This record gives sequence, C-alpha cells and structure tokens, in this order.
Amino acid sequence: MPMIARLTQPRKAAARLLALFSMLWLAACQPMVASGPVSEAQRVTPGAPVKVALLVPAGSNAGADQLLATNLENAARLAIADLGDVEIDMTVYPTAGNPTRAAQAASTAVAEGAQIILGPLYAEAANAAGVAAADAGVNVLAFSNNPTIAGGNVFILGPTFSNTATRLVQYGRANGIDRYVVAYGNDLQGAIGRDAIVNAVNSSGGAVAGTQAYELSQAGVQSAAPRVAETVRGTGATGVFTTAGVNADLPILATALNEAGITPQQARMMGLTRWDAAPQALALPGLQNGLFAVPDTARSRAFEQRYAATYGAQPHPLAGLAYDGIAAIGALAATGRADALTRNALVQSQGFKGTSGIFRLLSNGTNQRGLAVATIRNNQVVILDAAPTSFGRAGF
Repeated sequence: MPMIARLTQPRKAAARLLALFSMLWLAACQPMVASGPVSEAQRVTPGAPVKVALLVPAGSNAGADQLLATNLENAARLAIADLGDVEIDMTVYPTAGNPTRAAQAASTAVAEGAQIILGPLYAEAANAAGVAAADAGVNVLAFSNNPTIAGGNVFILGPTFSNTATRLVQYGRANGIDRYVVAYGNDLQGAIGRDAIVNAVNSSGGAVAGTQAYELSQAGVQSAAPRVAETVRGTGATGVFTTAGVNADLPILATALNEAGITPQQARMMGLTRWDAAPQALALPGLQNGLFAVPDTARSRAFEQRYAATYGAQPHPLAGLAYDGIAAIGALAATGRADALTRNALVQSQGFKGTSGIFRLLSNGTNQRGLAVATIRNNQVVILDAAPTSFGRAGF
C-alpha cells in the first residue's frame, strides 16, 4: 500500500528563506523539450497534475533505510512546494530496499497512473523497477550512482565517478598534471572508479603511467603503497589518482605514500571521493595540496538551511537527489508539452538547477553535474576552481 506522509508545519525561518531560495532555484535552465514518441502512460496533459511515483527504501529492517526514506520524501515535498504553477500528484511507495518489492511497487505505480518514477535508491532495486515499468514506456529517475544499471528507461541521479574523474583530470591537465598512477581498492567500487579515471585520462589526452590494486585492509593498502611510489618515480607521473574513501582506505594510503616520499611537488594526490566528509582527514599531511571535487557549496548550503528550517534536522547527504528529480520533472512539465516526460525530453542539453548545482541527464542514462575543484591547505578546504553555473562554460 502506498505511503503518504503528513508534512510538518514549516517554521517561520523556512518561510523567510522560501522567497530567496525559490528565486534562485527552479528556473531549471529553461529546458527545451525535444519531440519524441510518447507512450500513453507518460503523456502530459497541460494543466493537469503530473502523477509521480516516489519509491523509497521504507519498510526494511535497517534503521538507516527508514531515515533515508523520510529524508527523500521530505526533500521531494520541498521541491513540490517550490514549483509554482506546476502541480505534482506524488504517491510514495515503500520498497524495503528490495528488488522484488521495488518491481512490485513500480508495477503498482504504473497501474495507478504514474507518468514517471522517482527512485528507488539501491542499484538492484532501481534496475528491477526499470524493467517493471519499461513495457508501459514509463521512465525511472533512480537515486543510484551505479552506471551499470543506467540506460533504456532508467536514468541515475547520483553523482558518478566518471563525472568526478573527468572534472579533476580536465583541471589537472590544465595545471601540468598529465601522467597518472591509479591506485584503487580491489572490489567492484574500486574497479568502476579505476575505469572512470582511466577513461577520463585517455579522453583528455593524458597518459596512465600505471595502475595498482590493493586489498581493502590496512596491511593490503600499506603493502601496495611502496609499489605505487615506485611507479611514480619510475615513470615521472605527476598525479596519483585514487578511488579511496575518506572513512576507509584513504587515510592509510595517503599516510603510507607520504612516508614513501611521494610529495605534492612530485605527484599530487587526487581523489574520486569527498575528502571533506571526515573533518579529521583535513589534518593528514599526505592530503595537503591534493585535489578532490565538491558540489556548488552555496547551493548545497542553501538547501541544507531550507531543509533544516522546515524539518528541524539536517538532511541526509542523499536527500537532495529527490529534490533534484522533482525539480527536473516540474521544469519539463511547465513547458506544457505532451512529450515533456519522454526520454528525449529528459536528455536536454541545458540541464537543470538542483540542490548541489547544475546537472543534466545523458543519453546513456548517467548524468553530468557541475563540480568545483578543491584542495586542502593548512588543514582547511580551499576552492581552486568554482563549480560552473551553466553548461558550455568552464569545467565542461
């Protein structure tokens, strides 16, 4: 049975923020809808509410899933409130984070008239929902960042390794970093990250000087670090690009490479993950002057303040994806076109403005997001190159 949660009463602070926030929020880059085949299920009727199904991981035994479900729904409802003249009729379906439940929810949503599906979160569940909705011609905007499920009627909204790698390599190439050693964890995430880095380097005209996998243990990382250092010295690499996570292998790798004599002057550390996610990491000598990517900090801060003022707590880091999905749906529906929710319409070059900056959906089902390039100096995050505010400008 669908879940429809009751909204809490916005606080006065939220009301004060609303006017400013809305003005800079949902212009959505003035999308231009490309014509294409329209299934009856996804056809938009001008002036009529757009029926959106929100699939969230509620109903599982994991407390984190329930928190995520609540945050995703809250963010989606904030976006609906900001849409102005576009009316969204949103029904929430629990998936318990389970592929079978997700497929059932998607089928039920389509039968109940959903024109587009927002969510679910986990990759297998998103893939199952996409399969269930495909025959009806209903598109799925999943919260996953796993590119292996993207394509067809499934688009992923989560930030991708490919997008981050491309942004950092482009910046690196413009600043003298043209030979890279890739250090990655020996698991699926590490392999996807490695491939993203290698592809970004090759596409930019740079060179991959070597790749080094390591087991995801302290001993595994420490034993691999000397081999990474030897490759750097032997090839003249000017960058060490790693998939390591700040709450896992990154501190060990950064420390071990620093102890092996790899300095920023020799080869700068670069990372696919958010190094600022753990404040204690900012004090690590091995990460000083390294490069990583962050979203548009002003827009992220505005969303966090708005959410906290409305719901009395900081949003989960993934909550903004639900806001982004509603923002894109609303902006496209505002064009008044019957084909506003088709695949061709979703893939439009101008993109949308979301909680962490501009983003657009790509024809392969992945996405591109505007990112800033950051470093760490004196244990503090410093933005070196601001996130672009439109596509076609710096950073793209």
